[in-house]
Amino acid sequence: MKIETAFTKMMNIQYPIIGAPMFLVSNVDMVVAISEAGGLGTFPTLNFRPQEKYAEALKEVRARTQKPIGVNIIVNKSNTRAAADLKTSLDHGVNLFITSLGSPKEVIQEAHKNGAKVICDVVNLEHAKKVQDLGADGVIAVGAGAGGHAGPISPIVLVDWLQKKLSIPVIAAGGIADGATMASMLTLGASAVSIGTRFIACKEAKIEQAYKDAVVNSSPEDIVMTTRISGTPASVIRTEYIDKMGLDLPWYLKLLKDQKMTKKYIVPLIHYLGSKSLEEAATGPSWKTVWSAGQSVGLIEDILSCEEIIQKLVREYEECLTKAPRLK
Repeated sequence: MKIETAFTKMMNIQYPIIGAPMFLVSNVDMVVAISEAGGLGTFPTLNFRPQEKYAEALKEVRARTQKPIGVNIIVNKSNTRAAADLKTSLDHGVNLFITSLGSPKEVIQEAHKNGAKVICDVVNLEHAKKVQDLGADGVIAVGAGAGGHAGPISPIVLVDWLQKKLSIPVIAAGGIADGATMASMLTLGASAVSIGTRFIACKEAKIEQAYKDAVVNSSPEDIVMTTRISGTPASVIRTEYIDKMGLDLPWYLKLLKDQKMTKKYIVPLIHYLGSKSLEEAATGPSWKTVWSAGQSVGLIEDILSCEEIIQKLVREYEECLTKAPRLK
């Protein structure tokens, strides 16, 4: 049994479900399990440091599955590893690249030489058209409610808008954690869904149990947007530490970030400090509790294996379509 869309045909997978690449959460076990279950598992290249460990991770993935896999590469100038990670990825037969925070031009050119596909995170039509013109194979429409760097537009509007204006597949991201939300996006014309927060609460994730429990126990109202982590609005679970820290950059960092002369120095610094905060909170007990998650926490009630999550999504999707009101 399969759910066939333009994206599943392009990637030769069973279900139009991407396990979104999550900083410090996605790992080898998750990628293998999601891809083996019929979806497409991905992780950020920067989850593995130093760079040699990234090559080791890909080698292990490839030893455990021959199904399509993907990686996320941040393509702005703050990522000095982008070129090396791209080469390592291609050497190990990565099938899908997800680019974010910059121009995907070089990734598209190199990936296409190897027969790999490239899809790009976008939050508006302007950026979506730019990457389509560069040769991207699809876009991920990152809507309001997504975990991490969420866009400002409702996913219902964003997906419908982009798929009407573009000629490449649109993948929906933001607020998708069960079969009903998946069905809503595919009905709008999305070719696939990119799911992150639901996979934080999976058995294979090697993160603090408190993080998983927070995802299960939080409601959509517990998700707040903060610029303190990376200088760009990002969704996190509200905790005492977040309340103490505040949601905005300190005035002096904001001032330096907004100045042309200092921006190129201060933005990488903000990214570095933010990633250290996320790392401390995700990987060990810490009073600095900064847990990235999206509004779909309200739809998550248990911790399951990745395979169980995929099966549940597909089962609920089918039930949702069967129960949908129809013309008589």
